[in-house]
Amino acid sequence: MMENAWVIPIFPLVSFVMLLLYGRRWREKGAYIGILFTLTSFILSVFVLVERLQEPTYKVTLDWLSIGGLQLTSGFEVNQLNAMMLVIVSFVSLLVQIYSVGYMKGEERFSTFYAYLGFFTFAMLGLVMAPNLLQLYFFWELVGAGSFLLIGFYYYKQEAKLAAKKAFIMTRIGDVGLLIGIILLFWETGSFEYGDIFSAVQTGEISSGRLTLIAILIFIGAVGKSGQFPLHTWLPDAMEGPTPVSALIHAATMVAAGVYLVATMFPLFLASSSAMQVVAVIGGLTAIFAASIALVQKDVKRVLAYSTISQLGFMMLALGTAGYVAGVFHLMTHAFFKALLFLAAGSVIHALHTQDAEKMGGVWKKLKITGPLFLIGTLSISGFPLLSGFFSKDEILMATWGNGSYFLFTLALITSFLTAFYMFRLFFMIFAGESRGAVNPVQESSRYMLLPMVVLAVLSIVSGYIQTPWFGSFLGNWLVEGDESLLGVGHHEGPIWIMLLAVAVSLGGMFLAYLIYAKKGLSRHWLIGEDSILYRVLDNKYFIDEAYYFTVGYLTRGFSLFLSYMEKFIVGGLVSTVTSSIEGLGKIGAKLQTGQVQQYGVIAFLGLAVLMVIFAFTGGYLR
Repeated sequence: MMENAWVIPIFPLVSFVMLLLYGRRWREKGAYIGILFTLTSFILSVFVLVERLQEPTYKVTLDWLSIGGLQLTSGFEVNQLNAMMLVIVSFVSLLVQIYSVGYMKGEERFSTFYAYLGFFTFAMLGLVMAPNLLQLYFFWELVGAGSFLLIGFYYYKQEAKLAAKKAFIMTRIGDVGLLIGIILLFWETGSFEYGDIFSAVQTGEISSGRLTLIAILIFIGAVGKSGQFPLHTWLPDAMEGPTPVSALIHAATMVAAGVYLVATMFPLFLASSSAMQVVAVIGGLTAIFAASIALVQKDVKRVLAYSTISQLGFMMLALGTAGYVAGVFHLMTHAFFKALLFLAAGSVIHALHTQDAEKMGGVWKKLKITGPLFLIGTLSISGFPLLSGFFSKDEILMATWGNGSYFLFTLALITSFLTAFYMFRLFFMIFAGESRGAVNPVQESSRYMLLPMVVLAVLSIVSGYIQTPWFGSFLGNWLVEGDESLLGVGHHEGPIWIMLLAVAVSLGGMFLAYLIYAKKGLSRHWLIGEDSILYRVLDNKYFIDEAYYFTVGYLTRGFSLFLSYMEKFIVGGLVSTVTSSIEGLGKIGAKLQTGQVQQYGVIAFLGLAVLMVIFAFTGGYLR
């Protein structure tokens, strides 16, 4: 199957084209086209993964473009990392499309929505299969285009249009860094191929300073796509898209692309301790930064959005502390429990017709299936023992401690506490207590919406067992198998007190949320008062957006003023001077053109006389 793996991205692309051409005719039946083709991609991805478990990496490249002595290639590659990503991306996309049959029912642009989903899935699958950086960059930009279409799906809403533009512009900033990094790598190595680049790194062909610069530039691209500080502000606003889109973007596609990029280029980062430190620090700060904002958010989807930013920070922290397996492991488990949380949140929103958690409450008995499913996702992301998030988060803590990054380890522990607290705060605000304004009657979602959530809930429980301290580190051994550049970055082991401390921290966060929001034994303002400066800072997201608007606004106005002065005084003055000169010459010429033959004869005679005088004085020299 690996020989034919190139067809996997083709099926979602075909569904995109078919739905664009015939979607209006098929209407809601077009969903089955998207589901069928994505299902085919998923089945093929599973076959490829099974084969890759037994066979070595498979790579095919074809000559694409010749420029002088330079030969550019295109093709596909199947290795451990992207074989796993193919299954995750296609599977989560399939579940989101099934879920959308119920969630998007009655939507006027129903088939267009499925067309966009197909395009987005195609771009992400193509990205993870790219055998070189140039081809990866092409699909990287297509993923950005797909996210623009999906985030701005409700184009008639001003908020959705602004969110789509913001996501496009903010991620372009990161993409510029990535592009410069790719150009510098090509300048140094003369190739875009991963193998050639890693070989040049290992043989020391690239100076340490240049290597660090290139790694940081590539990381800037990952910062933009994965919503890391300070290019994170687009991700919460992306909630303006339909909830299934949020699940897809936040779980397995766009934001995962940044983590995938760093993991793919990991041998490059390993060669620069400074670049690794940058990745770890940005990841750790992003994790606690986003978690603190989530403490006070009231919009259900925004809480989950900041949760995603925080969890992506965890992944970057792991990669930056040489926890390659830990970062990839958490990327996998996060795909399942975050998709579950978003889809379950969509089920709640669909039933209550509001995203404001303050207007919810008391729906545990009314949403008897969605409630337990949401609880499973909440427990998993909080690191509750024996669920998938517990194992992957512990792996990150072990990697951070083993790397000697004790300050970042402390930040990770605090973030774990905050994660458990704000997630159970959200859970209790939605499901506990009495109704605070929900519409009646509240009905459970359709089977199209429930089935994907049940599947994700099962995976949120069991997927972590492929990498545990007790049942073996299968994932870690397989990911680094046969790759000498990844030696020493496999499974991390540490003292048992780390696991016990992580469990205590997570349970402490859950218990505090229970006391405040379920039992109400403590005031809701006990931790952070709504009149406090800290609350206003967190509620306004540290005023990062305002700072950007202020800075960019003044720079834009200043640049516009400069251009207006340039146009008025320099360009306008130059044009005026040229115009006046031509006009003056025209007037002089007009005075000479009188139409009087006598005047023309006098001028000709005078001219002849002048020529004769000149000839008389210079004749000798002319000869």
